[in-house]
Amino acid sequence: MSETVAAVRAEFTKLLGIRGTLVALLLFAPFSLLIAALGGWSAKGAIESDSPGLRSDFTPQQAGLDGILHGQLALIVFGVLIVSSEYTSGMMRVSLLAVPRRGRLYAAKTAVTAAATAAVAIPVTVVGYLVTQLALGPHGASIGASGVPRALAGAVLYLTMMSLFAAGLAATARSAVVPLAVLLPMVLAGSQILSVLGATKEVVRYFPDRAGMRMLTVGADDAYAGFAVLLVWTVAALALGSYRHHRWDA
Repeated sequence: MSETVAAVRAEFTKLLGIRGTLVALLLFAPFSLLIAALGGWSAKGAIESDSPGLRSDFTPQQAGLDGILHGQLALIVFGVLIVSSEYTSGMMRVSLLAVPRRGRLYAAKTAVTAAATAAVAIPVTVVGYLVTQLALGPHGASIGASGVPRALAGAVLYLTMMSLFAAGLAATARSAVVPLAVLLPMVLAGSQILSVLGATKEVVRYFPDRAGMRMLTVGADDAYAGFAVLLVWTVAALALGSYRHHRWDA
């Protein structure tokens, strides 16, 4: 047990010492909160001017979670970099000298990824919701409104799992290029575009980001199904990453 704790501590130390990885993690907060404030302010103006530009399915409760959907890009980059940086820099060899058991090293890195992501996701998700409601003014909704607490909890879990999914892909590829080239376009627009095309509409529902977003949809009746789909993707990515990590010739 002491060796496991030591491995986790070492991973936290490395996280704090690798500038690019730490910056990606910390960028999640300002990016998400800025989008939350701008989104709430924009929606308030659209409501009060009776603008046709306000989307038909707009609700203040759901709008409170829009900021983190954009901010998640930073956490995806974080999940990729926390793993890939050691492979590309050659530091993985040093890490294996300190922690020869590859399974223990991989588990420690995974645990730190999850803990660090959750540590920033919890406060930012809550504050982001409140910032949006503040910007909406009289059109805002309470944080205790029906379905909101569950959606906020689902959002934190979603962000943590997406970060782990990214870490698993990075361990599989042993670099940042392929995971980022796949994940960032997919989350930015790819899966959303495919979701409106007849030929791919049903299939894209099972993509990790589209399935996971049901977890943070206020009032969704399929949130647990979305969680199950994202969980399968996350476990599969981490398992494949673990296999590749064990097969890596240091």
